[in-house]
Amino acid sequence: MAKTKTAFFCQNCGSQYPKWIGQCSSCKQWNTIVEEVVQKEEKQNWKNSSNITKKATTPLRISEITNEKELRLDTKDQEFNRVLGGGLVPGSLTLLGGEPGIGKSTLLLQIALKLSYKTLYVSGEESQKQIKMRADRIHPNSENCYILTETKTQNIFQQIAALEPDILVIDSIQTLHTDYIESAAGSISQIRGCTAELIKFAKESHTPVILVGHITKDGAIAGPKILEHMVDTVLQFEGDRNYVYRILRSLKNRFGSTAELGIYEMQGSGLREVNNPSEVLISKNEEDLSGTAIAATVEGMRPLLIEIQALVSTAVYGTPQRSATGFNAKRLNMLLAVLEKRAGFKLGAKDVFLNITGGISVDDPAIDLAVVAAILSSNADIPIEKGVCFAAEIGLAGEVRPVQRIDQRILEAEKLGFTVIYVAKNNKIGLKNTTIQVHLVSKIEDVVSALF
Repeated sequence: MAKTKTAFFCQNCGSQYPKWIGQCSSCKQWNTIVEEVVQKEEKQNWKNSSNITKKATTPLRISEITNEKELRLDTKDQEFNRVLGGGLVPGSLTLLGGEPGIGKSTLLLQIALKLSYKTLYVSGEESQKQIKMRADRIHPNSENCYILTETKTQNIFQQIAALEPDILVIDSIQTLHTDYIESAAGSISQIRGCTAELIKFAKESHTPVILVGHITKDGAIAGPKILEHMVDTVLQFEGDRNYVYRILRSLKNRFGSTAELGIYEMQGSGLREVNNPSEVLISKNEEDLSGTAIAATVEGMRPLLIEIQALVSTAVYGTPQRSATGFNAKRLNMLLAVLEKRAGFKLGAKDVFLNITGGISVDDPAIDLAVVAAILSSNADIPIEKGVCFAAEIGLAGEVRPVQRIDQRILEAEKLGFTVIYVAKNNKIGLKNTTIQVHLVSKIEDVVSALF
């Protein structure tokens, strides 16, 4: 009888050790080393090795390699296509992560039901009847979607060989296990082994595979970090359960940009694509309210107009509070320091609360001017006129700095009915014959005198 071989793995980063230690030397985490059974057996391929005709690859000159554009599969979902870079690439592996209950399974089932390609949806978490109940709400009539409830990779590949699907969806990678590794499903070894088998299948059969990945309490995708290195695309599905909007971001994409953003609205019948998020993110209040400003931002290739709310009040407990939702708190402190030092506003003894409506987070520095305008509006209790928006960065010297792709921001603001936009004086604007009035400012004092 062969001796059972064990090894010690870090549950956080996947590093392997010959014996147990208290702290992982790679990620410096404590008490994350666990023992797992490793069977050193020659791994079989994802299909019967007798049917494979192995051809040796030969090196080619770079001038001999054809660079034909890779054909992509249309997912019939504009937001999903945008984040992927135009659609699914044949032979690619896509990993979708997100919090429990955020809508990962709903999104992928919805895409699988709408596809015109033969799709196999493999679930290790729900029964076929549970999936059918959800499918009836989303898209009841689908002839191309096949549902399989299985967790053993050998059985899944048998069904794949019989069905020959065009697209494979696995929900989730943490529930799969292979016979060639003697450890529990969800362990470091199983996740790595099952993903390696799926990668081999995807590359040899040119079938795109989409994996659902669980996340840890820290927000990282569960399993070894190498899982994110192995796949071609890593998508993050995020949002707040208290809001109906969900945001799809690309953390890694070998076939497109990582700056793109997809926005969905959660409904009883599934996830609705939000094609014009600016109208959703801006409230339709008829009354003039102080502390509110509109910023023209850009996410990837998509211009967005978002509403920024600020509340400035006298600090009750001596130490003033600084709180920001959807905005970097350190950047808020920097902007407050600039207002205090360069513009002469005494905000050091006041509480400042900042919120970006809609539950989204924005990293674009072009919203600095709108943040400053909202804070000053709340401080003076004077509302900003309707139809005014902002697109500029604030420097430490109090100067208004130019931002990229200003023409797209101006056109989006004009499309949504805004009449005035404040931009940096040094911005190169190539637009002509626009109905929107462009105000060029160089310092915060220019904005303050024009607005208040």
